[in-house]
Amino acid sequence: MIDKKEIADYFRGLQDSICAGLEKADGKAKFMEDLWERPEGGGGRTRVIQNGNIFEKGGVNFSEVYGPCPDFLKKEIGITGDNVEFIATGVSIVIHPCHPFVPIIHMNVRYFEAGNVWWFGGGIDLTPHYIIEEDARFFHNILKRACDLHSPAYYTEFKKWADEYFYIKHSWGKQETLMVMIYLILFCKTLQQQVSLFESSTSIL
Repeated sequence: MIDKKEIADYFRGLQDSICAGLEKADGKAKFMEDLWERPEGGGGRTRVIQNGNIFEKGGVNFSEVYGPCPDFLKKEIGITGDNVEFIATGVSIVIHPCHPFVPIIHMNVRYFEAGNVWWFGGGIDLTPHYIIEEDARFFHNILKRACDLHSPAYYTEFKKWADEYFYIKHSWGKQETLMVMIYLILFCKTLQQQVSLFESSTSIL
């Protein structure tokens, strides 16, 4: 079984590597960090980059919170009993580039556990000001290859969820889904599956 600390440590490292890569790509701006704590348990690292050569403003945030599982949450996920603890950890990203031809990007990956229930989830999407089909195809192809490493069904399944979630019926019609990618929730039913889905979600996102 993967230890909760191992998962949280991976997400901390993911935040570090993403921030380092974005700083290198920008060549000017540096992330500013704000550490915070949750009184009931846990905390996080909020990092913001702004006024750079490439990035107007963006955030890359890590959190790990834990403690007694609230009754409403136990009811929602179908678990019972007293003294049930939960943990939720992950990384979320929103990046706004300076140039209007470069799309806004959003990504998050997360892990949740309470009692005998655990799952991985996340998603990634681009919000273009101007849709450039070549960029859209590149974005989809890269993520499809990552999905295919674990299951040939993942790309089609996750993209369908994203298209349904982001579809704006009375606005752009279907065009706005061109660069939206994947939304995933991976439920673990066995310890072996937990390991497999941890590897899948971290490599895809």
